[in-house]
Amino acid sequence: MKKTILVTGVAGYWGARVAAQLVTEPEYHVIGLDTEPPTQTIKELDFVQADIRDPALLDLLKSEKVNTVCHLLFDEQIRVSERAFDLNVMGTMKLLGACAESEISQIVMKSSMMVYGARYANSSFLPESHPLKGSRRYGYIRHMTEIEEFCDGFDKEMPELGLTRLRFAGIVGPTAITPMTRFLRSQWAPILLGFDPIMQVIHENDVVAAIVHSIVNEISGVFNIACENTLSLFQMIRLAGKFPMPVLHPLAYRGASLLGGRKKQFIPLDLDYIRYPWVGALEKMQNELGFTPKYTAEEVLREFAHKRNQGNYHPAFKSLSDEDMDLNDVIEERQYMSTTA
Repeated sequence: MKKTILVTGVAGYWGARVAAQLVTEPEYHVIGLDTEPPTQTIKELDFVQADIRDPALLDLLKSEKVNTVCHLLFDEQIRVSERAFDLNVMGTMKLLGACAESEISQIVMKSSMMVYGARYANSSFLPESHPLKGSRRYGYIRHMTEIEEFCDGFDKEMPELGLTRLRFAGIVGPTAITPMTRFLRSQWAPILLGFDPIMQVIHENDVVAAIVHSIVNEISGVFNIACENTLSLFQMIRLAGKFPMPVLHPLAYRGASLLGGRKKQFIPLDLDYIRYPWVGALEKMQNELGFTPKYTAEEVLREFAHKRNQGNYHPAFKSLSDEDMDLNDVIEERQYMSTTA
């Protein structure tokens, strides 16, 4: 019997890429869940159009006998909004609640090392046990930190349910839209005068590979994921083919506060994250997860610069829909089709 994997956010970049990889494995039945279909056809994907906040999600997990849930639905907004909070934080809480009441054996989630916070007192390499002190000024960091805080409690309450949290470094690649690629894609990259923190990056392909690796090998736990070598912020900017633009940090913070919602265009990273280090220790990635990124940090940034200069930087994204879906109708239709097949 095939193992059933449900991937949330398949209309988004990460959900679509992970689902497309999983469907190539003959032993998996992959269900994709989102409020709208993927923009590109994923062969063999069993798509369900629904919202993760639908109360009938539990019925879907039970009726489809889902073994693993890969949660990749996340609205990466800079602005703190109730809509994004409801989808990101409340949606994740409801999903985990449904998983706890079903026969799910593993949940895999994509997170970020940003949840540690960027602080002067940070040690050189932060272990996965480091306190979560992510910035509260930027919506996406705030929501990821709140989700992780909830997951800490959930993990203690449900130790029998394998919860996997992959905390990625700054993600860079020719097709992904991330805070780090937004920071690097302009001609001039701002740096704070007198600060040059050590940084980590990870290639977009290695992000997909790490998620699939944790699903295939059924490995639970919390893991930092990054290239095994580090670079200074200045080195990273130059390798990406950009020109550093030094700014006095009091002026930069003042300017960021005045920009408000326009920070996404001009300052996609919270300024603390280009001022202080937030580098994760990788021993657990190497020894427990057994994962090794294919790309070095230099290769990641040189490829990004090369594709950008050639005009081959084609970021892909989706707009999240607020459309309400009736999941009960979807379940009834699927059950009817299975009995009449």
